[in-house]
Amino acid sequence: MRKPPVFKPFIAAINGVATGGGLELALICDIRIASENARLGLREVVQSLMPGWGGTQRLPRLVPFGLALEILMTGDFVSAEEAYRIGLVNKVVPHNELMATAEAMANRLNENGPLAVRAVKEAAYRGVEMSLEEGLELERSLIRNLMMSEDAKEGPLAFMMKRKPEYKGR
Repeated sequence: MRKPPVFKPFIAAINGVATGGGLELALICDIRIASENARLGLREVVQSLMPGWGGTQRLPRLVPFGLALEILMTGDFVSAEEAYRIGLVNKVVPHNELMATAEAMANRLNENGPLAVRAVKEAAYRGVEMSLEEGLELERSLIRNLMMSEDAKEGPLAFMMKRKPEYKGR
């Protein structure tokens, strides 16, 4: 997984048909939520083409390799339920709850310290391409930087005072 240029979290709300570049855009996101009527596919091979926005690289990193190849080489659609079963999407929700669920996820992430969320994302994306030892060193480095932040002091203080933390991203 290539290091993303931005360590803010991205959430995809997938409704209806997500194919080609639309699905490739969703593959860039950290969390993918699909409505029950979503159908996903990388169908370029049907027209004797291939995905050009990273689908051949991102899909095999998200789902089992053999299933990724099947999706890529057949051009078949995958139902929302199948996408959930293979790990392509994080959740499947009723159509009328899709946007509310995506917004609730965004709000849930926003409740956490923004520096910590960014550090976790950076550690996961960069660490997956490293050896375990290198990944652990990256994690320690990010923790050291995080511990010097105002937010790292605010979290435990708010917990002890039984109040909601007020993170400032510093």
